Amino acid sequence: MTQSPVEGSVADPDRDAKLVTASVGGSFHVHLWEDRTRGEQWVPSYEAGSLVLVNDDFLRTASGNAVDAGRRAFEFRAVTPGTHRLLFEKRMGWKFTAEDRRVFLVRVVDGASRLGRSGGA
Repeated sequence: MTQSPVEGSVADPDRDAKLVTASVGGSFHVHLWEDRTRGEQWVPSYEAGSLVLVNDDFLRTASGNAVDAGRRAFEFRAVTPGTHRLLFEKRMGWKFTAEDRRVFLVRVVDGASRLGRSGGA
């Protein structure tokens, strides 16, 4: 039996985490909206021995004004099996605290584990 959280208690910081599954040696992408006009920048935090940042790209939205906003695309390679926490904080240059955060729990499986059961249904 599990207990529901008590109102006013400290909440689980990963309760809204998105789950991602990847194979060892495989890559996965995370896409986040970023408004550089406001000074926003997504900053990833992760254990370097488990995940490797392969690519970090920004695709500006097409518009006729001076707004510099668009989709930030991160590509990571999974290195070690297990479940790894990948945290993104939306930083503003003049603030000490993050404006927003996104948490991803990355489940990395090796090739044999990924296949699951063999045989037909």
